[in-house]
Amino acid sequence: MARVRNRVVFLLFYFEAWDSLDAIYRQMAASKDFEPIVVSIPRKLTGDSDWHDEDKVSEFLDSQGVPHLRFNFADSYQGLDKLKELAPDYLFINYPWQRNYQPGYVVENLITFTRVCYVPYFSLPLVNEPGVDGIAPHQFTQPPHKLAHMVFLQDAAVKEALDSTGRADHAFFTGTPKIDALFAKSQTETAHWPIERTLPNVSRPFRLIWAPHHSYAERWLNFGVFAQMHEQMLAFASNHQEIDFVLRPHPFMFGTLTDRELLTPAQLDDWRRRWDSLPNTTTDETGSFASLMLACDALFTDGISFIAEYPFVTGRPAIFWEKPDHWGFTPLGELAASASIRVHDFAGFEATLLKTLEWGLPNRDTEIAALIAAASPYPGQAAARIIETIRLDARDLHE
Repeated sequence: MARVRNRVVFLLFYFEAWDSLDAIYRQMAASKDFEPIVVSIPRKLTGDSDWHDEDKVSEFLDSQGVPHLRFNFADSYQGLDKLKELAPDYLFINYPWQRNYQPGYVVENLITFTRVCYVPYFSLPLVNEPGVDGIAPHQFTQPPHKLAHMVFLQDAAVKEALDSTGRADHAFFTGTPKIDALFAKSQTETAHWPIERTLPNVSRPFRLIWAPHHSYAERWLNFGVFAQMHEQMLAFASNHQEIDFVLRPHPFMFGTLTDRELLTPAQLDDWRRRWDSLPNTTTDETGSFASLMLACDALFTDGISFIAEYPFVTGRPAIFWEKPDHWGFTPLGELAASASIRVHDFAGFEATLLKTLEWGLPNRDTEIAALIAAASPYPGQAAARIIETIRLDARDLHE
């Protein structure tokens, strides 16, 4: 008997961006014509010496109430055999760089037995590559772009770029569930701040998220400034007990710092010990970022996606340390940067934050409205558009 429902596997190790897939999974789970199955697998990020973190992926999925299979195999080809036994009609991934997958799960192996669907993990394509006029090649020339049965895209310009490679029939401009999720969380998420303390004569301390990026050099993005200013930030936090500081690093950052020898492991461990020992500081690597954003008074970042995601959730501008000679913004990236408060050194950050404590953040309502209009072509519809595209494609599968 032919299978009635389409079996869809969601293969996950980059759980920090589960929002790019969550609505697709949940809407499929509520549908009569899909059988979604989530599978957690290990990963190896920059600076990691081996494959690990499957337990973190599983723990996160448990926290989200997502049933899943755990493929924590040292031999990933054993996991590949298990995937083949599941016989999925479609398999979703949200991460393009194949070096971070165990070898059994690279897209070249997956396409031999199922139709792979790729939904980018990031919110928006905000950055170009040096010397590139148009869309950065890493946005449309990686193996999942070349080999996936379907690629679901957030930006019309990226769709045009992928079309130019001869893959027009495999590329779909749907918007991204990640942005829809951010807007939804602004209404539904519960604000949570991990530091609990009181100060005399004020209702609570001022709350700042510090969200540094992992890039540091011209060969890749070149936004991050943590290595240059982390001691200044520690001293600033120590001297300003009226402010709570929550460090929310990019998932790759600590590993990159030591792997690229910007800091030794001992130096980083010492700094983290001193940071976490202050009464007004903490580090949050895994909690809900939307909950943090809703609980804070300001966000400070040298990164990329946060300058767009923060105003999506809060309606407020981020404080953005713009490093000289970073890779250039796309037009969409420039909209995000314009919706932020740009500073260019630690003195600029310090002056902006202290002024914000007294007067509040500068108004960027017009710029934020322009960013939202450009970034969300089909508000609230991305997951439904992706699922309907799958339905149309699947008509010939079980005949």
